[in-house]
Amino acid sequence: MTTDSTDTPVPFALTALDREILSMSNDEFSPHTWEEIKQIIAENNLHLFKRWPSDLRRYIKWSAETKAAYGSIPIFVMRERLRWTPLASSTAKTGPEFAVEDPTPFAHEDDYKILINDWPYGLDEGIRHIIVWLKTRLESEPTKGDMTPKSRQQVEEFIQTKFVNRVKDLPGEEEKVVWFKNWTALQSVPGMEHVHVLVRGVPDLVVAEWTGGVQPLNVET
Repeated sequence: MTTDSTDTPVPFALTALDREILSMSNDEFSPHTWEEIKQIIAENNLHLFKRWPSDLRRYIKWSAETKAAYGSIPIFVMRERLRWTPLASSTAKTGPEFAVEDPTPFAHEDDYKILINDWPYGLDEGIRHIIVWLKTRLESEPTKGDMTPKSRQQVEEFIQTKFVNRVKDLPGEEEKVVWFKNWTALQSVPGMEHVHVLVRGVPDLVVAEWTGGVQPLNVET
């Protein structure tokens, strides 16, 4: 485990972008706009997403403490955020596997959980970062773990039904929902299937409908 310039233990490899962000103050940081978010997703440059400098520093500290307490971030997420128990047959090779109501992703509401991202990217005001966690696995291609046409269609249909249809008649900008899924190498919680959903101009009450009112860990402003 390395340390950053403030001698805080760093529990994961920092990228050049991480180091650049850590050298900034929040006042020097430019949050992602909606158009920038769309461009990053369209070009599949997902590694360009970045957190607020203060959040990145806190995330590094939290990650080190959580790994020390739980052994890994996925274990913490399973136990404390999702309350899911993996099957005893799960191995390091398979990753956590769960009993499901339906093996088809998104087919049964007990097989996924929607939460506000505990450590969101640095986003313009009014944009919320949501995570859809799945017990089932989405099909991925073998090289870098990116999505296949089949899994992409499954996610798109779910996003349309669960998110887009819910907010399409709300006032404000017509486009309110975008989504992406990190390929395997970029996942901060590897082995736990999840999809990122970004929404803008959506009232808190609607977000609470999706999340069951569960609040994120990172509530410091």
